[in-house]
Amino acid sequence: MVMTYRGDDGGRRMPPPRPSGGRSRDHQRAQMMPLPGRGRSPYDERTRPMGTREPEYAPPPPPRQDPPRRPADDDYPPSRPPRRRRWNFGRVLGALMLVFVVFLAGIWVYLEFSIKRVDALADYSGRPVAESGTNWLIVGSDSREGLTAEDEERLATGDVAAAGGGQRTDTIMVAHLPDNSTKPTLLSLPRDSQVSIPGHGKNKINAAFSLGGPKLLAQTVEGATGLHIDHYAEIGFGGFAKIVDAIGGVDMCVDQDMNDTVTGINIKAGCQSLDGRSALGFVRMRHSAATPRSDLDRVANQRKFIGALVSQIASPGTLLNPFDFFPLLSSAPDALTMDSSDHVHNLAGLAIAMRGISSGGVVTTTVPVTSGSAENWDKAKSKQLFDALKNDTEVPDSVIVN
Repeated sequence: MVMTYRGDDGGRRMPPPRPSGGRSRDHQRAQMMPLPGRGRSPYDERTRPMGTREPEYAPPPPPRQDPPRRPADDDYPPSRPPRRRRWNFGRVLGALMLVFVVFLAGIWVYLEFSIKRVDALADYSGRPVAESGTNWLIVGSDSREGLTAEDEERLATGDVAAAGGGQRTDTIMVAHLPDNSTKPTLLSLPRDSQVSIPGHGKNKINAAFSLGGPKLLAQTVEGATGLHIDHYAEIGFGGFAKIVDAIGGVDMCVDQDMNDTVTGINIKAGCQSLDGRSALGFVRMRHSAATPRSDLDRVANQRKFIGALVSQIASPGTLLNPFDFFPLLSSAPDALTMDSSDHVHNLAGLAIAMRGISSGGVVTTTVPVTSGSAENWDKAKSKQLFDALKNDTEVPDSVIVN
């Protein structure tokens, strides 16, 4: 049966329906759908079948905007507070150690550039060669430098004119610091010892200081003992008394009353603290019933006092007490004189070695002499003593004089 369209075309036939063979519309629609994740295709409008609804798409997200910047004068707190540094025990200890090291370095620099220096040690023809150990020449002079007339009267030093002018040595010692495990030795040279003074013949050993100062004294000691002197330290009357007063006195036990008929200084028997005046009188005293051997007793008292002084200076009670430590620090530069080649660490080594005087850790002795006047040395025993020091061997008991 043929359908006709009777309209204006005059009975034209309608075209037959298109066969449905081939791909279905659904399949075509599936083929034309956009891939996931892709936007709309420009061909969507052409391929969309008639009568179908346009697929809905989610609107694109708004563009990302940075947060508004805070004005410079805005006082709003930050979104995340800054982390605080925590101080633990290790950091506190490290900071304290750093402060301590800086403090010690400051003290070292202060003393290094404040202590007075002198050219005491010099090479010369025939000088003894350096052997084992280290030797210090320690001198206590009768220098009154820096003392007023009132100080001289208070300390009973007498004036320079009364002493005959010039400078002399009340104390001459050699401190030997060994290189091995033998004990250090503190050796006293009696000031009235008759020795050869280069260029001046034979005279009392303390005359060398007044004739040529520290340099001639050092050369005289080297020639008389055969020991090479490596370091030099000197302290005068005023400096000695100031150091003692700076640490509040030195504790000493005196065996019997000491009354000096020349200086007028009196020290009672018993354990007590000696101030600068009494300490100076103690180490100089020889005109007393308590010092029947005169200079031999005096040098023994000097070694005893030096042991007590060094032990007290090195004690925690002095080093940790600012009322003792800082006066000591301020008085040391004016009290001490060292050789121009010496340094503070050399002096510290001497002090550490001499701490054992009071406890028996240091051998203390006087050069063996032939009589109580201490003018002439016992040649055989003296040689044994000096050879032991040269070779860092133990000092024989037979040559120790106390």
